[in-house]
Amino acid sequence: MSEHVPAAVPVRRRGSRKVTALVALTLLAGLGLPTAYAAADTGRGAHQEKRDRQGADVMRGLVDDLVRDGARPGALAATQERDGRTRTYAAGVGDLATRTPVPADGQIRIASNTKTFTSVVVLQLVGEGKIGLDEPVETYLPGLLRGDGVDGRRITVRQLLQHTSGLPEYTEGIAGDYADFQHRYMEPRDLIDLALKGKAAFQPGEQWGYSNTNYVVAGLIVQKVTGRPLGEEITQRVVRRIGLQHTYFPQAGEMRIREKHPKGYHADQPGGPLRDVSVSDSSGAWAAGAMVSTNRDLNRFFTALLDGRLLKPAQLDAMRTTVPATGDPSPGARYGLGLMSKPLSCGGVYWGHGGDIPGYETRGGVTEKGRAVNFAVTVLPSELSDLEQMEDAVDGALCR
Repeated sequence: MSEHVPAAVPVRRRGSRKVTALVALTLLAGLGLPTAYAAADTGRGAHQEKRDRQGADVMRGLVDDLVRDGARPGALAATQERDGRTRTYAAGVGDLATRTPVPADGQIRIASNTKTFTSVVVLQLVGEGKIGLDEPVETYLPGLLRGDGVDGRRITVRQLLQHTSGLPEYTEGIAGDYADFQHRYMEPRDLIDLALKGKAAFQPGEQWGYSNTNYVVAGLIVQKVTGRPLGEEITQRVVRRIGLQHTYFPQAGEMRIREKHPKGYHADQPGGPLRDVSVSDSSGAWAAGAMVSTNRDLNRFFTALLDGRLLKPAQLDAMRTTVPATGDPSPGARYGLGLMSKPLSCGGVYWGHGGDIPGYETRGGVTEKGRAVNFAVTVLPSELSDLEQMEDAVDGALCR
């Protein structure tokens, strides 16, 4: 009897609205591209051969679907099982000019996944008694937050990490003008100045509202308390601690991705031509989104975090205490302290974050049973349905 191996997993489509406030940057139109695959695996046991083969076919179908309509030049993914077995996948092209394949586990800019790293460092300092979660920002950064409806004496560290502070979004000062900011170095205080030109979205604690400004402030608190650069603290406390080999926080002025990577693309106007934005200064994202990693390293990071290898139980419990993420397009999404939970179609939830930055979009996470997956594509979504397709790919991979 022949073995049935599914050729692909259909991806649910849930509409075709434009992405606006969700990704505060101008987006792009599509290009028709052929696809190519690359895959690698490690540590496979013989008794797992059948399941691995079926799971690999499911993953190839999901990754292929992400580039099938030509809207995304390249796609990458990695899976990690509870026992440590990993596989990586790639489809499309990594360079539109040379048509070279996507490197199977190439580095990508991980954007807002950086928030989880920043939050881990803050919570480690909470566990060390150096930061109080319910202390006001004013305790650590006196006089920093003063503006229209903004007062650092009324905003707590917990509210920063949970996006319940009401701080205005600094990226609104960059949206639609990325070409001018792509190679510009910006200090964290520059980002705060941009934010304080706006008005508070709501009073602290009244509701949930995603704002990158929260994590810029959190990063400044880390630096004030430790007396060291945020990137150094993340490197020592997280990256080296769990042995992430391809993850780093860019140094000041560093614009090139260090290792093999697919090029990231962006259109300066909706429907405009795609241009290579791989060489970029990510200081404008800083504690909220500057880091570079790979899908496999992200799986290792979120697995280690959920396994309790980075935080004490009390701080991990605080991180996993969530509120409804009412502005997120994923039904049932909830936000903790730099960590999100999202329902799975097969039951239960997965924990992760995700990120969007010109050139790259990432989505993924870890189930309660320890299965991890992360996807990345090399262009931002132009339609909400594009983003939903990424979310559905994560669901399909974790529910296979």
